[in-house]
Amino acid sequence: MEKTTRQYHEVIATCRSLFLKKAADYGPSWTILRLPSVTDQILIKAERIRSLQETGINKVGEDEKGEFIAIVNYCAIALILFKNQDLARADLNLQMTDIDTLSKAYDANVQWAFETMERKNHDYGEAWRKMRISSITDLILMKINRLKQMEDNDGVVKVSEGVDANYIDMLNYAVFVLIKMAEAEAK
Repeated sequence: MEKTTRQYHEVIATCRSLFLKKAADYGPSWTILRLPSVTDQILIKAERIRSLQETGINKVGEDEKGEFIAIVNYCAIALILFKNQDLARADLNLQMTDIDTLSKAYDANVQWAFETMERKNHDYGEAWRKMRISSITDLILMKINRLKQMEDNDGVVKVSEGVDANYIDMLNYAVFVLIKMAEAEAK
C-alpha cells in the first residue's frame, strides 16, 4: 500500500499541475458548468479513450494519458461543484478566481478521493493492479452511465451510492490507469 500511496500522489501532482496551469489560462470558466455537463465532458474523454483503444487510430494527436489526466481533473471539478451546489455560480466563480482557494478546493477533493481509495484498496486487495486498462476504461464508462441515470432522476437514488461517490470512483480509476502507464513506461 505504501507503493500505491506514493504513486497516487505522484500522479495527482501531475494532474494538479496541469489543472492549475489551465486555471491560469482560462480562469474558473468551468464554474458555469452544471454537474451533468461535467459528466458529459468525462463521457467525451472516456469515449475517445475507448475509440483509441479499439481502433489504434489517433487523428487528434492527444494520447490516452492526457485524456485520463483530464478525467481526473474533471472529476475534481465535479466534486468541487457538488460540494458547492448551494452557492450561486457567480459567487463560486469569484471564489475560484483566487488561486489559493482553488488549490485548496482541488486538494480537499482529491484528498477525499484518496481516503476513499485507501479504504476500498484495503478491502479489494489492490485488484486494480491485475486489471487491463481497457477494463478500467469500461468501468469509467459504466460509472458515467450510472451518473447520467442518477442525474436524470435529480440525484435521487434508492439503494446506490450517490453522485459524489461515482465521481470519486472515476477519479480513482483514472489514477490507477495513470499509475499502470507510468509503470509500463519505466520498464
